[in-house]
Amino acid sequence: MQNIKGTYDYFGREQAIRQKVRTTLQELFELYGFEPMDTTLLNELELLTSKYAGGDEILREMYQLADQGGRRLGLRYDLTIPFAKVIALNPGIEFPYRRYEIGKVFRDGPVKKGRLREFLQCDADVVGIAGPQAEAELMQLAAEAFRRLAIPVVLKWNNRRFLGEILGAVGVTEQEQLSVMLTLDKLAKIGSGGVLAELTDKQLTAQTVTLISELMELKNPGFKELVERYKLEGLPGTLEVQALQQLIDAVGLADMCVFDPFLSRGLSFYTGTVYEIFDASGSYPSSLGGGGRYDAIIGKLVGRDDIEYPTVGISFGMESIMALLGERREQAAAERSGVLIIPIGGYLPQALVAAAALRAAGIRTTVDTGTRKLKKTLAAASAKGIRYVIMVGESEAAEGKLRLKDMELGSEQLVTLEAAVRLTSQ
Repeated sequence: MQNIKGTYDYFGREQAIRQKVRTTLQELFELYGFEPMDTTLLNELELLTSKYAGGDEILREMYQLADQGGRRLGLRYDLTIPFAKVIALNPGIEFPYRRYEIGKVFRDGPVKKGRLREFLQCDADVVGIAGPQAEAELMQLAAEAFRRLAIPVVLKWNNRRFLGEILGAVGVTEQEQLSVMLTLDKLAKIGSGGVLAELTDKQLTAQTVTLISELMELKNPGFKELVERYKLEGLPGTLEVQALQQLIDAVGLADMCVFDPFLSRGLSFYTGTVYEIFDASGSYPSSLGGGGRYDAIIGKLVGRDDIEYPTVGISFGMESIMALLGERREQAAAERSGVLIIPIGGYLPQALVAAAALRAAGIRTTVDTGTRKLKKTLAAASAKGIRYVIMVGESEAAEGKLRLKDMELGSEQLVTLEAAVRLTSQ
């Protein structure tokens, strides 16, 4: 008996840290005015394989199945397409509409650190805001989320419309632009040589490949340099980048949000701004989250190409965040919390009364069985990171008090129940 490759069970301290991350994100989503949503795991295969959905690369990793009625189904590979489906099926939703969802998705892809086959995504999306306001707010949300998690990050961002304008200037046809973008997105992974090898297999002229090669050779090209070099002043994508950069500067995110003209992300449905979040130290290579603008999906899903539903989303990768936090396990182990009450002898009633008072005050409390040796129970409490242990036996009960032990300081004292509640809640 074993778990399927790329799937895990979570319990104990690891699950506690996962829950802490999840709670942090959920609190922030609601603080920013997002409403909770829960979409279906199972979806019609036709929806998930739509040409307006994830694209060929992601479809190769999708789990496909059939029900007893012979209907072709698939497990969701992200939370974006099911969300677009909800908007398409419910035309009465008032815009702008903000939602968040935390749920599992499934991909039959290669397994590596931070990348599993069954994993949790934490998404927030805004429908109905066409300008850069939505992107800027989601960037603010991301900055605050990782600040609360004590993870320094850099958010790399770009605009696909702007990148398309650059590619158009070097001779890439509109039909080939998406394919070339997805190849350029691999620059950090396969290097310029690998990118050029892929480009030569596409229907591009030798001159265009040379011009793209010259583009990649530029050392960290800035936005203004690219606009001047390819004469892009006043074009739609250029104006979108300028508008968002002004907001980024105004809200104080310029140090964290870095413009990257080669970023396009792997999914085909993005139409404008795209962004990806990385560990600022560079020690953890996988992204910790990402997202972007996808204005066309919802309208296309309802068969109305003439209607745009301006939409922007962001997704936080729980597994990548956990993998990074796992590298700081010693720091996490040093954080102690909670109370363990140990009844010594036949003093379980007094222990349960004390537990009820602590829980009423919002203090996480566990009552031990009192059947093990005290030394072993204390050792187990220390290993679990419990901050306080309360013992109640014959001598404590005789005085109507409790013995409170601080596992972090190694001190103990005889206190009243009221004092125990006050001290353990600090």
